[in-house]
Amino acid sequence: MAEDMGSTVPRRQLGRALRDLRTEAGVTLDGAAEALYCSRQKVWRIESGLGAVRPIDVQGMCQVYGATRELTKALTALAAETRAKGWWHSYGDAIPDWFEMYVGLESAASRLREYDDTLIPGLLQTRGYAQGVYQHRSRISQEERDRLVDVRLQRQTLLERRLPPPPQFEVVLSEAVLLRVVGNPATMAEQLRHLLDAGKLPHVSIRVLPLAAGLHFGAVAGPFVMLDFPLRNRVEPEPSVVYSESLTGALYLDRKEELAIYEEVWASLTSLALDEQQSRQLINKIIGEVHHG
Repeated sequence: MAEDMGSTVPRRQLGRALRDLRTEAGVTLDGAAEALYCSRQKVWRIESGLGAVRPIDVQGMCQVYGATRELTKALTALAAETRAKGWWHSYGDAIPDWFEMYVGLESAASRLREYDDTLIPGLLQTRGYAQGVYQHRSRISQEERDRLVDVRLQRQTLLERRLPPPPQFEVVLSEAVLLRVVGNPATMAEQLRHLLDAGKLPHVSIRVLPLAAGLHFGAVAGPFVMLDFPLRNRVEPEPSVVYSESLTGALYLDRKEELAIYEEVWASLTSLALDEQQSRQLINKIIGEVHHG
């Protein structure tokens, strides 16, 4: 069973990208198989992320679908990653920033669970707050900063989309995140009011973990997102993924034993967090203090 080797994350991401390219090019599965001298089943397996993929197959597909040179290069680099065991995506490697791994996974997920003890999650940030976050990245130009902020805000349309239905989005935030001023007090008050608004959406739940809870499992784990995927006419759902970001890259975990540990962390966080109503009250209280602080 060599199939189980390797992380499913780059395979799934590659499969989605190739399927999108094929449909944009107006090529059927049969048409692709014929042009590539292979079986329809093989094309389907690659698009479904069911195994490691050879870079040469990706190059062939990109050629048939008329992909740009830049995209062909990125997808070929990704094919090489489909054999890797654990999967670490470094921001400085062959896969460029504009090919956002995480964004593809996020938009395909049916449920997102996010814990953060440092910043407001990207999906809930206001423009002012996001600008404040990127202000500290001195190595990038103002133009790049603006682009990063735009990408971040673009991702938020996910929570408002009609079809497919938006993901269930559950957030646990450390109280410290609400107290840490990013930008200035006015930016912060606006951000906290935005949290209250977002929390009114039926598929969004925002809960605060009070500092009074002391040291807990989440503080040891650090910020992370758990992504679960819909069944989508497959017998088994795609395996869930835990995503954990750092300054230079991101870690994607999708092995059963890793997921089990994060399920425990999440259970611990939700048992200690205030409920949604109490969380709203605390956010309101902090808005008052930010304004009069």
